[in-house]
Amino acid sequence: MTEDARFEDGREAPLNLGALDADDLKVISSLAQDAVFPGSEMRWLQKEGRFALLLNRVRWEDAGKSRHAPERVQTILMFSNVQRVSSQGVNKGDADTILSLLQIEFTETDAPSGDVLLTLAGDGVIRLTVEALDVTLKDVTRPYVAPSRKQPEHPA
Repeated sequence: MTEDARFEDGREAPLNLGALDADDLKVISSLAQDAVFPGSEMRWLQKEGRFALLLNRVRWEDAGKSRHAPERVQTILMFSNVQRVSSQGVNKGDADTILSLLQIEFTETDAPSGDVLLTLAGDGVIRLTVEALDVTLKDVTRPYVAPSRKQPEHPA
């Protein structure tokens, strides 16, 4: 007798998502919440108008959490159309400084332009002035067990 396939047995694929408006960005913000990264893993490619972070994000979407320890995955978070980058309370370029991303928000100033705020734990913030919102979140490694073997609390 054969057994029917179950949802839990399905293959989970790496994420590759985009955001072109504030509502889309809320989804990316939720998935990137509590991601950590060294200060040396952020780049502003000024001539190309791009700002990128290499994050170690919690796999909030992981349907198999109950079967194994919490997982993280390395993810590229890329912002296009960036005109200016500023920050407060951020130690840029320091590989020993680990930053934790709490939230990403977009405030439109002169449609479609606006500011993207990346709020970090410890009162740090990165502000990206963008011509238009264009964000990509893409997993670039296989998931790995979180070193702490714990998962941060994720608000509903």
